[in-house]
Amino acid sequence: MSLIAFDFDGTLSDSEMTVLLAERAGATDEVAEITERAMNDEIGYAESLYRRAELLAGLSAADAEDAFDAVRIRPGAARLIERLRDEGHHVAVLTGGFERGVEAALDREGVAVDTIVANRLPTDADGALTGEAEGPLIEGTKDDALADLAAEVGVPMTETVAVGDGANDLPMLEAAGLAVGFVPKSAVRPVCDSVVASMYRLGKVLEAHDVLAADE
Repeated sequence: MSLIAFDFDGTLSDSEMTVLLAERAGATDEVAEITERAMNDEIGYAESLYRRAELLAGLSAADAEDAFDAVRIRPGAARLIERLRDEGHHVAVLTGGFERGVEAALDREGVAVDTIVANRLPTDADGALTGEAEGPLIEGTKDDALADLAAEVGVPMTETVAVGDGANDLPMLEAAGLAVGFVPKSAVRPVCDSVVASMYRLGKVLEAHDVLAADE
């Protein structure tokens, strides 16, 4: 058994949750700028997430749910997750994004993963966003999350695969046995063992490394 850890926004999904939320909060440009700076490692991830969350303060429960319902996983992602789990691997999503969006996107495609480690946007008594953020992957890093999960499920780090695209994925990509960049940012590309631009190509990389049997 291997442990396959996916980043979500920009990797397993082509949606950016904070951007979808920002569109409904009237803060699209500000959030997009902060997101891009964080992905290129120009500002720390924790600072960027707290700043983006502040811009979402007051967004209604209905608008937040509408944003999460708009999150989609990439073509071929559901099939790849199913293949991995059918072959006995532990599939995880390790994301600085938000649990509700991950769950909504997976549910829509009728697919599940074994573990989701994600952040949350607290709400007030009326369900509106408070402008705060909380969760394990704000101050915490994905290498620690990957190591903790590997220990929990009994998989050596040499048998872990990490798939990501941005600066906050660097720690887990460096720690994993196999690091795959999904259209990675320039700061991320040097640490990747392979680079792909589709879920189909990712499947082929996993086949080449004997993680998956060849798909007939």
